[in-house]
Amino acid sequence: MDTATSADGTVIAYERWGEGPQVVVVGGAFNDRRTWAELAQALAEEGFTAVSYDRRGRGDSGDTEPYAVEREIEDLTAVIRSVGSEPGGAGPAACLHGVSSGAALALQAAAHGAPVRALSGLEPPYGVEGGPPPDPDYLPTLVRLREQGRNAEIVEFFMSGIGLPPEAISGARQSPMWAGMLALAPTLVYDTQCLGDVEHLVPVDLLSKLRVPALFVSSTASPEWLQRAAQECAAAAPDGTHRAFEGEFHSIATDVLAPALAEFYRGAPQS
Repeated sequence: MDTATSADGTVIAYERWGEGPQVVVVGGAFNDRRTWAELAQALAEEGFTAVSYDRRGRGDSGDTEPYAVEREIEDLTAVIRSVGSEPGGAGPAACLHGVSSGAALALQAAAHGAPVRALSGLEPPYGVEGGPPPDPDYLPTLVRLREQGRNAEIVEFFMSGIGLPPEAISGARQSPMWAGMLALAPTLVYDTQCLGDVEHLVPVDLLSKLRVPALFVSSTASPEWLQRAAQECAAAAPDGTHRAFEGEFHSIATDVLAPALAEFYRGAPQS
């Protein structure tokens, strides 16, 4: 494990594998750096310096308050620069791969001047036709539950909000993953803020500001609205592409995804 220091002094933990052009994996809800270690290692085998990091409030990273999406952009920028400054580092700019709400953060970073030369994202959960209806009380409820330290209720509220039935939530409570979900529950507030306004609509204006190639991928086994969100993101980006892969719910197997991402990154302009 290595660390980078963000602009506000927050220490951000990361791991890196391989040598070559830099790729940073940006996790989403309930993700820490270990979640995407396998994907990072596969990208390293494709000839990249691949990085997975703990977003603030997760794993071994700090969590300086108050939170703002701008702080997470600074965190990501600090990681890119730290990796690039190491012996055999990957240069001043990186490719980003964001997963779910992590794709929304990666988009924010790329559109607001972080050192990014290409962007890819898996199914950012923006609001589209057929998706979960917008709930103006969603973020305030998460904030209130967080302030009260009610992590189990945060997880249950999130899971019901994305349409999971009660039996699925009950099953999650009994699973080995439950303890890890409780630990990461407070950061669901951050994931929600990365998605933008109350309705979490596809950020067409933000996407139109992208000056780097963008690839949005989706799984054929995901709900139609998640697939549509990826398609709409690609359509709104000036140099956007959408690709669909056979996969599982909101996920694509590493041995399928890594070669596709590597091909896309190799075609991006060097900077």
